[in-house]
Amino acid sequence: MALRTRPSPTKIVAWLRAELAVNRERWMLWSPVAFGLGAAGYLELRFEPSWMLLSAMFGVLAVAARVADRRSSRGGVSVVLILCVLSSAGLLAGKLRNGLVSAPVLAGERTVMTVDGFVVDVASPGVGGPRLLIAPVQMGGLAPAATPKRVRVTIDDLGGIAPGAAIRFRAMLGPPPQPAAPGAYDFARDAWFGGVGGVGFSIGRLAPINLQTPPARLSVTMAVNAFRWRLARRILSDMGPESGGVAVAMVTGHEAWITPEQTEAMRASGLAHILSISGLHMAIVGGFVFAAARLAIAAWPWFALRVPGKKIAAVAGLAAVAVYLLISGAPPPALRAAITFAVAFGAILFDRQAISLHGLAVAALLILLAQPESAGAPGFQMSFAATAALVALAEAWPRPVREIAVPWPIRVVQAASGWLAISIGASLVAGLATGPFAMQHFNRVAMWGLPANLIVSPLSSFVIMPFLAIGAALEGVGWGRPFLAVAGWGIEGMLAVARGFASAAGAQQLVASAPAFTLVMAFLGLMLLCLWRGRLRWLGAPLALSVALWPRPPLPDVWIAPDGSTAAVRRGAEAVLLRPDARRFGAELWARRRGLEIGAAEGFDCVRYACAPTTAAPASVALSWGRKPLTGADLAALCGRAEVVVLRGAGPMVTPAACGRRVVLTEADFAAGGAAELYRRPDGWWIVWAQPLRGNRAWSQ
Repeated sequence: MALRTRPSPTKIVAWLRAELAVNRERWMLWSPVAFGLGAAGYLELRFEPSWMLLSAMFGVLAVAARVADRRSSRGGVSVVLILCVLSSAGLLAGKLRNGLVSAPVLAGERTVMTVDGFVVDVASPGVGGPRLLIAPVQMGGLAPAATPKRVRVTIDDLGGIAPGAAIRFRAMLGPPPQPAAPGAYDFARDAWFGGVGGVGFSIGRLAPINLQTPPARLSVTMAVNAFRWRLARRILSDMGPESGGVAVAMVTGHEAWITPEQTEAMRASGLAHILSISGLHMAIVGGFVFAAARLAIAAWPWFALRVPGKKIAAVAGLAAVAVYLLISGAPPPALRAAITFAVAFGAILFDRQAISLHGLAVAALLILLAQPESAGAPGFQMSFAATAALVALAEAWPRPVREIAVPWPIRVVQAASGWLAISIGASLVAGLATGPFAMQHFNRVAMWGLPANLIVSPLSSFVIMPFLAIGAALEGVGWGRPFLAVAGWGIEGMLAVARGFASAAGAQQLVASAPAFTLVMAFLGLMLLCLWRGRLRWLGAPLALSVALWPRPPLPDVWIAPDGSTAAVRRGAEAVLLRPDARRFGAELWARRRGLEIGAAEGFDCVRYACAPTTAAPASVALSWGRKPLTGADLAALCGRAEVVVLRGAGPMVTPAACGRRVVLTEADFAAGGAAELYRRPDGWWIVWAQPLRGNRAWSQ
């Protein structure tokens, strides 16, 4: 038996050069990856970089790349430097975008104020109920220069409110919320780039008033949103509340009528992506119109022989995507999807391949140039990864040889088996590509997502979305109801599938978030698998599994809300809430991020404004959520029963002797540090605050 010898260094170098040579023409595919990493890096910085620093970095790298390119055409060093230039361009784009969206933000604690303004749109509902996006004209005693561009207000009931209305109301308003836990999702950052400078809830009724004519741009926006709202109400009236709420969300983006039960069933079954307008909906609508236009042209032979039917169909598809984008309100996911499909249809017009990795790279670059903050958005990350994986799969999928004169029963079987194989492969690949992001951002894994999507895919592709599109288009002339009825049957079937899989054993699994850097590793691994040609691509497989396989950091023992109003302690794999009805959303988000289930509230003695631990408490923590400062005696009593004392308000002027060896946190600590996680160590308690992790940025003030 011949012995296997180790490859020599010369052979290894030759093999690497061969791998690089095969990929020499594919470096452009990595340009959005490099640009996006730079844009995401800008968002994660803990300080605001200066224009001089970023410009100098870009200039030095650009000169170095130019010199390297002249010395060795498309050599490895040159390509690496070009990608570094693109990353620095991503940093500059983020800086520019930050300056363009800069707008006033409310500061300090929430306060009651009277607001006069226009209803711009009906936003997606929150845990407290329906929400309105308001363009304020006047807010309390704020000067115009200090008035936010937009505020988002939770109301009790929508009633007859519609976009475009001028209203006056009283509301408890404050700055956008901080992260619910250190390192968690930053709501304030998204609000900053969305122009929202204040959030809160209304007090009392909303009254119509007369205001001066708004600026032209705002008037157009409200007119479009008013049309969308009227269309949504008509669809809901025709279809009823059960399926109509889902249909409205899929057509106009309004989620005001989706019930919590429907939302949870769709999440648990892995079908929640169907509710948000994104690439899937754009693909179905644009693809349906494209195919229908081609079929109509082909059905008229005289016309088909005299016009470029495919290009006309591409124009029709572009128009359909543009109209759908307008009706949906152009949310970021829909806008990103529209750009992607505009590039695809544009490729057809210029006789290029419509679906290709090069087209995806161009679309991704355009999206990131327009909205660099998208690089940090879970929606963009998941859609880009899934699309790249699906296009790479399409490139690698074997093209079967078409037989001549095959009997129709055999052809039907072949077509059905081919469609099933493609559906399984596409669902599996898309699920694997988006899995790391779903684990890291949402901490949920839908165990039955693959079969649920396989069952629902024909319904959404051939029944729900096409008939919704036709029905919505014909609603203006009163002919849409029959088509909406067919779509409603499909939605009812989809909801039945969602409920069935959501109630199955082990439908959802909680997954604690891994360290942040593992998501970058997983993303680069996925891109290596999708974009690289050759055996080196398989190095991406272990990287792509980083989020799933990386050891989780030690779990904190205590969580405290950003304002000190509530807390939770860890008991094994459960989170025990000291105030189960206060800041529930933030507590559940923290628990899910740490892979914990919400457990029974046990182990604490609670009175009107305070909780103290008993001997059965999982952690020795006391909480006082009253806003008034505690007396020395009350604080001493809490310190006598707990190692950590959390005060929402201020402490007494003189700290009692009983608190000398205790950790006492007051409103001043939370004002500076935000949410906190505490770890019990042999030498005492270690505290991690949220604010220092955010740094000194425009959205973290």
